[in-house]
Amino acid sequence: MSKLAIKFRSDSAGGWTTHNPTLAFGEIGVEFDSASGVAPKFKIGNGINAWSDSATKYFINDSDQAGLSGGGGGGGDPSATWYGSRGLHAGGLSSNAIDYFDITSAGNASDFGDLTVSRRVFSGVSDTTYGVFAGGLSTFTDTIDYVTIATTGNAQDFGDMTATTRGHMGVSNGNRGVFAGGYDGSSTNKIEYITLGGQTSGNGTDFGDLTVARSDTTGGMNDATRGVFPSTYGTGLNVMDYITIASAGNATDFGDHQGLSYQCATSDLTRGVIAGGSSGGAKDHIAYITIQTTGDAADFGDLTEKRWQLAATSDATYGIFSGGRDLSNAATNTIDRISIATTGNATDHGDLNKGSNARRFGCSTSGSPS
Repeated sequence: MSKLAIKFRSDSAGGWTTHNPTLAFGEIGVEFDSASGVAPKFKIGNGINAWSDSATKYFINDSDQAGLSGGGGGGGDPSATWYGSRGLHAGGLSSNAIDYFDITSAGNASDFGDLTVSRRVFSGVSDTTYGVFAGGLSTFTDTIDYVTIATTGNAQDFGDMTATTRGHMGVSNGNRGVFAGGYDGSSTNKIEYITLGGQTSGNGTDFGDLTVARSDTTGGMNDATRGVFPSTYGTGLNVMDYITIASAGNATDFGDHQGLSYQCATSDLTRGVIAGGSSGGAKDHIAYITIQTTGDAADFGDLTEKRWQLAATSDATYGIFSGGRDLSNAATNTIDRISIATTGNATDHGDLNKGSNARRFGCSTSGSPS
């Protein structure tokens, strides 16, 4: 009787670290002598991230990766503990409304509650339990407020930003929320951060500076370690910068993107996506980057309709683009969805709450529904 033997690519912990290969998509690598005394350990490749990259996670018998079993809220990558399957869309022009929706299943949004103040062009971050919203414009505000994502209700005061700005970009690794850029009478290069991870109050703290001042892109892109900030408003900037979220300091140039105004951005643990925007009219373009590999953005696909001044979030699997202003400059309640790991056009997900005010210039985040 013949036997078929299947052998996976194997090495010691030290060998994997020394050689640091990039496993092919679907290729399994075995670490047979874990440095922590747990063996064997397995990783599965995606063809992009090297063995030691933070995005390449152990997935079997891993006592070291505490986040693998929780935090995903029923959707997305469970190691992305600052995401979840409940999406929130907050604020907008003359609005304090907060909507919520299920990212994993198509459907319309429902009323969640209200922000502490009406505002537009601001940023949202999350630690999967709390959604935090910072800054914005009705009159310029430094307000930071928060909601408990699993429980519908009105927002509560969190603290204040270091300055009154609108149009900044937000990223989070579940422990720290970072806001970059913005407009306070002119575009700024300022970066500041707040502490998350269950803390429900606190003011912003200086983090560093962007390479160039910019404003009015809603949302940044991040994995577990790196945050990436696109631009722009009005100046034709196409710059992207990156930071290490856990370490305060100035940003470094990442590459370029298409340079539209009033775009939105979101990400999974590997890719960032930038969508919509305006340049002589609304656009439907979606572009993507690989967060751990600097370089220019590449084409991803198209939105279901041309729009700008929209918001974005994800559950680390699906990217959601909500609200905005369409080609006729009318506000829209459209919600689109993409699968971030697979390039292609967006599909219709549903609509924002029809009872809300005009849903452009809002912001989004996500977290656990339970």
